[in-house]
Amino acid sequence: MPIAFEMPAGAPPTIPVVVIEDAAKAPDLAAALLAGGVRAIEVTLRSAAALAAIEAIARTTPDILLGVGTVLSPDDIDRSIGAGAQFLVSPGATPTLLDAAAGVDVAFLPGAATASEAMRLRERGYRRLKFFPADASGGVTALKGLAGPLADLEFCPTGGVGAANAMDYLALKSVFAVGGSWLAPSDAIACGDWTRIEGLARDAAKLA
Repeated sequence: MPIAFEMPAGAPPTIPVVVIEDAAKAPDLAAALLAGGVRAIEVTLRSAAALAAIEAIARTTPDILLGVGTVLSPDDIDRSIGAGAQFLVSPGATPTLLDAAAGVDVAFLPGAATASEAMRLRERGYRRLKFFPADASGGVTALKGLAGPLADLEFCPTGGVGAANAMDYLALKSVFAVGGSWLAPSDAIACGDWTRIEGLARDAAKLA
């Protein structure tokens, strides 16, 4: 069975999804999120600096649950774990990717946008999935529809999730967390505005 993804005990159900262009900023970013009460982060493999940023967070900020997103291949899995990933996230799932994920000892959160995709992952033993792209795939209404026939599945919606609608998702019993870039905007990361990011994290930490 796949390793089940779990948020840290007592952590707010929010996961910042971040793109880091400068690895030197990664420790301060993680520290600001922690200071605001957010205890998990997903660093996406969407920049040349991503792996170095992951290594930096793993080395300097062990109290934050460190995830790697945009995992698309077995090589991405190997490189992410080598850099210090504690969980992996993918926008979707292929047989090749799932076979590779089955051989590692970290949690994997595969993505699904339809009932058929969710059912295929359920057959593989997954009970917690990423719902992506959430807003474009029907948002809260779609998740309500999936909850009936797939009542044993839980979702982390990302894609179009922000401060304005995060609580709409979290109000659903089938949603265990939400993810989004609103917690650490790219412009705030670029200019090192850690006070702003800490404040956004404090607001997000109040969500339940």
